Amino acid sequence: MTSVIEAEPVAASPAIGISPFAELPGDIAVSFEFFPPKTEKMEAQLWDAIHDLAPLAPSFVSVTYGAGGTTRERTHATVARIARETGMAPAAHLTCVAASKAEIAEIADQYWQAGVRHIVALRGDPPPADGGRFVPHPEGYASAADLVAGLKAQHDFEISVAAYPEIHPEAVSAQHDLDNLKRKLDAGATRAITQFFYSTDAYFRFLDKALAAGIDAPILPGIMPVTNFAAIRRMSGNTGLDERPGPRALVAAVAAADLCRRLYEGGVRDFHFYTLNRAEQVYAICQLLGLRPKDTIR
Repeated sequence: MTSVIEAEPVAASPAIGISPFAELPGDIAVSFEFFPPKTEKMEAQLWDAIHDLAPLAPSFVSVTYGAGGTTRERTHATVARIARETGMAPAAHLTCVAASKAEIAEIADQYWQAGVRHIVALRGDPPPADGGRFVPHPEGYASAADLVAGLKAQHDFEISVAAYPEIHPEAVSAQHDLDNLKRKLDAGATRAITQFFYSTDAYFRFLDKALAAGIDAPILPGIMPVTNFAAIRRMSGNTGLDERPGPRALVAAVAAADLCRRLYEGGVRDFHFYTLNRAEQVYAICQLLGLRPKDTIR
């Protein structure tokens, strides 16, 4: 569900020997996305990432939900543990796929009882058996907007929804996609978080269109450090970094940090990072943006 447009080149330093990040004051807010682990090794990696990123005092951390509800129990267990064992505010992803309204209400009740007050409400990706086509459950919600309304009627959740600067692949048009975002926010969502992108122009054009459509809720940019090196290769040439994971990760972190710097220059102060359950690059990016650790782990 992601389209990646050509990355913009990393801007040159304003002067030789002066870092473009040197004067950033760190007056930003961050949030992080994780996914529930499948194995003990992956669980250890996840909790290493959580503990490494916790000192950056994120506004919230979200945990994803697999297609067709395939990670329902693991998502709940991860979110509940974050709520129980850390000082961070967890947000649970919840989708419409393969679940009745009654089943979703039961899950939402479980989250509320566990102290979770934030839901990322999504229509959700259909399971492969449906051939990539979303088919609403006969007793379920037909859209993310309906899900948001149902959750708000049940509990006073803080709700985040998805936004697509480069248009959702199933949308009839850009306007139709924007209208759908407005329906989700009008139904009671607090904010939108974008799918990841690599063009500041795409994001700022989207903000302009959203404002023109009467959308004034926060729209957080979703940032994912480049893991496929093709975009970076276009900027740096064929340098052989594909076979050198250390330098490749460094270049990827700098490229993502530069994207964030340009967003910052455009007025953005709130960033959402897709971590892929790894802390190193995201932590480095936050450091480059001037964000320093706080003693928030208990």
